[in-house]
Amino acid sequence: MLSRSFLKAGHTPTLLSSFLYFDLSFMVWVILGPLGVAIAKDFHLDPAQKGLMVAVPVLAGALLRLVAGVLVDHIGPKKTGLLAQLVVLAGLAAAWLIGIDSYHQVLALGIVLGVAGASFAIALPLASRWYPPEHQGLALGIAGAGNSGTALAALFAPGLAQIYGWSNVIGLACLPLALAFVVFVLFAKDAPNRPPPKALAEYLDVLKTPDAWWLMLLYGVTFGGFVGLSSSLTIYFNAEYGLSPVVAGFFTAACVFAGSFVRPVGGAIADRVGGVRTLSVVYVLAGLGLALASFHAPSVWIAFGVLLFSMMALGAGNGAVFQLAPQRFGKEIGVVTGLIGMTGGIGGFYLAASLGWAKQATGSYQAGLLAFAGLALVALVCLTGVKAQWRRTWLAPAGAQS
Repeated sequence: MLSRSFLKAGHTPTLLSSFLYFDLSFMVWVILGPLGVAIAKDFHLDPAQKGLMVAVPVLAGALLRLVAGVLVDHIGPKKTGLLAQLVVLAGLAAAWLIGIDSYHQVLALGIVLGVAGASFAIALPLASRWYPPEHQGLALGIAGAGNSGTALAALFAPGLAQIYGWSNVIGLACLPLALAFVVFVLFAKDAPNRPPPKALAEYLDVLKTPDAWWLMLLYGVTFGGFVGLSSSLTIYFNAEYGLSPVVAGFFTAACVFAGSFVRPVGGAIADRVGGVRTLSVVYVLAGLGLALASFHAPSVWIAFGVLLFSMMALGAGNGAVFQLAPQRFGKEIGVVTGLIGMTGGIGGFYLAASLGWAKQATGSYQAGLLAFAGLALVALVCLTGVKAQWRRTWLAPAGAQS
């Protein structure tokens, strides 16, 4: 997959630094999900409160991605990334030292964790600007595989919480983040072809382009489904199948790892056969998987298999969307990444919150999962409607075959 031309085309230290920064930032972005069972026990939270608790960081990260995208275009991705990492490190350290004594303080921490979620709008432009169009899908797939950080949280946070307490896990998270910060300082480098900064009003011009809204919708479903499930599955497996937080975290981690590492595969497939064709298959598979997951499976292993399948489909879709975005908005990739990432986060907020609300109102997660499966079908219909116009105007040759 990593051809000689790909390795010569870009800057491998920056690509790997982007991945590590993205990976560990995502780890702390969703950490309230894996810690959610312990936090809910301490503060006696109902299902709706648990859903909101894991959804707040997702929404905060979504909104802050737009801010990060503007900063990337003005001061460069490396400086923006350094600033964001310092804010997250300071916030986690303060929360650990001062202590978290109420549900509202947990929500406040969630807003700080949103800065880590904004890393998406920083790491991807940092990597993207080093690579030509024919390698965008793979390059952004590798950088975007930092989604796997959500699996690290699910894998380690519940076990560490059992040993040290969930509040101390917040402090321990500073250690890998500090390592990522040092690597970023030493090895990340802004590409020499950075476009000149624009006036703030010029960024709004992107929103006048219908293609931007279509890409935002497409990513709102693929990434929204991915991060919404990443934040919620530990609580889901605990509530629906009685798994301990640690075992539920293992199941969640497996789902997230699968979805994360399929992302570069989705990007590479999109490079070869076209992003539109890849996404069309993704939405069918994701919609089917989420619909099946809405029915309470008789065995946790069946539920796990269906959710694993769904996460892999959504992960491949994430890579495919960002094979398309640089083709259409190469000069505005910073702000476009922020906008697309923002809607992805909003989709994740909706899914995580709606699962909690559905459980609270009906005693089942089915309504929330079915509604999101419906959104996948809506995205498929919209994509089918615009692909002919895209083929005539800006799709690369591989995409034109879609």
